[in-house]
Amino acid sequence: MSAFIERGRLLDQGEIRRAMTRIAHEILERNKGAGRVVLVGIAARGDDLARRLAAEIRGIERVSVPVGTLDITFYRDDIGMRGEAPEVHETRIEFDITHTTVVLVDDVLFTGRTIRAAFDALVDFGRPDAIQLAVLVDRGHRELPIRADFVGKNVPTRWDEEVQVRLAEVDGEDAVVVGERRREPATSGGGRGRGA
Repeated sequence: MSAFIERGRLLDQGEIRRAMTRIAHEILERNKGAGRVVLVGIAARGDDLARRLAAEIRGIERVSVPVGTLDITFYRDDIGMRGEAPEVHETRIEFDITHTTVVLVDDVLFTGRTIRAAFDALVDFGRPDAIQLAVLVDRGHRELPIRADFVGKNVPTRWDEEVQVRLAEVDGEDAVVVGERRREPATSGGGRGRGA
């Protein structure tokens, strides 16, 4: 088992709120309004961010955009290669994405492999005219040629660091933190130590 050691805060609640407002405005500007825009958030946390973006757009344009949740667990190219069992979430896209502009929403853009899996998963729901990508944090270290269209904050990181997005809906607070994982020593009796 490993414990997350926080090393610093990259965004606080106010900065996250302002980033989401800016991204909503950029989505509307790029697409000349809400028109055919739908939001699909990658579970987990991308879907919460997508709902926040929908609320921002509703406040700006007085238009409700459809919001869906996409689980990409079984589309990942490392499925079965990880030591732990994957956490599976619910996919809920209750609208046709054909001939829409899908804005895919995620919390952190890293290697690009999650986004590649999301592209594959979206094909099961229709054929959009365009797919755009909105992320709260782009931390670099891309392994695939994928670039976000809308970014809350670009953060240079080391490969071995971890960036965590914490949202009130899931974690009880809004923050983006950077830190690292440390292996915990096994406790006596063969058990595993618990994180702080």
